Amino acid sequence: MTGPRAVVLDGPGRHRIVPAEPAAPGPGEALVRVHAAGICGSDREVHAGTRPEGYVRYPVTPGHEWSGTVEAVGPGVTADLAGRKVVGEGFRNCQVCDRCHAGETTLCGAPYEETGFTRPGAMADTLTLPARLLHVLDDAADLRSAALLEPAACVAAALLKAPAAPGERVAVVGTGTLGMLAVQFLAAVSPAELLVVGARRDREELAASFGATMFRTSGELPDAAAADFDLVVEAAGSASAARTGAGLLRRGGRLALTGIPEPGAAQGLDPTDLVVRQLTVHTVFGAPPAAWAHTVRAFGAGVLRPAPLITHELPLEDYPEALGLLAGRDPKVGKVLLHP
Repeated sequence: MTGPRAVVLDGPGRHRIVPAEPAAPGPGEALVRVHAAGICGSDREVHAGTRPEGYVRYPVTPGHEWSGTVEAVGPGVTADLAGRKVVGEGFRNCQVCDRCHAGETTLCGAPYEETGFTRPGAMADTLTLPARLLHVLDDAADLRSAALLEPAACVAAALLKAPAAPGERVAVVGTGTLGMLAVQFLAAVSPAELLVVGARRDREELAASFGATMFRTSGELPDAAAADFDLVVEAAGSASAARTGAGLLRRGGRLALTGIPEPGAAQGLDPTDLVVRQLTVHTVFGAPPAAWAHTVRAFGAGVLRPAPLITHELPLEDYPEALGLLAGRDPKVGKVLLHP
């Protein structure tokens, strides 16, 4: 197929690669030429039809992790934006409710709308969206790496809610993309110890390269009496990850949850344990503007190095193969990118 294209999911398990002329930007909008779109577990849910009701609307072009370059802008948008490298927020917030006015756009009171789930996403040659959602990158920014700034912003959202202080003992549960990005953010604040907990040891060397000082599998963790971490970031989304994270905390410690287990599979936290040990639990779903801005600054400063997490890059037409790579759970498969 020649000319502009897009992946379209007509329903669970039913996709097409279709011709897709760029949508001219309307008032307040920008047209972006997509450089790369990442695939994550949420995209697999959309394809499989297991994403919770109300959080996907078919037919849809998936793709919420992306980077690109602005090609054109609509009326009311500064012309200086054209030609700039950008990434963009996914949540289409209303801007007028009390949560939006407080900057908590992921808690917007309007019905859920998000790029790649209910609105056309970035698994296409072009993407048209509100310019207010864009975050401009440095002219020299690596757009390949920048495609991972969406998951990085989700981690940043957790760490803005539960910040780590220099000299604290911190831990990350999970060694996927979110976990490895969390390690990079936490290493930047000079913790006394930075533990990474993974299901296998295949990510130990990578974690150490990002600043981890210790690696353990879940079977090698200390018992509850020896737990003394100030902050734990859960980034695995497995059934036991939240409970594992809580078990590492000292009395009065903080737990930040970013993963979403399969429905009905999670091993719940014990409310008595939370109360008696006075633990604080923070949660995130997506990333508000402040987290995005923080992430873009960290990326520009070299604090974030997403490139080593990318293991596979495929053309847009290989969308099924890209999903298959993730479904295979091969430890050698990290972040998979599609290039239009």
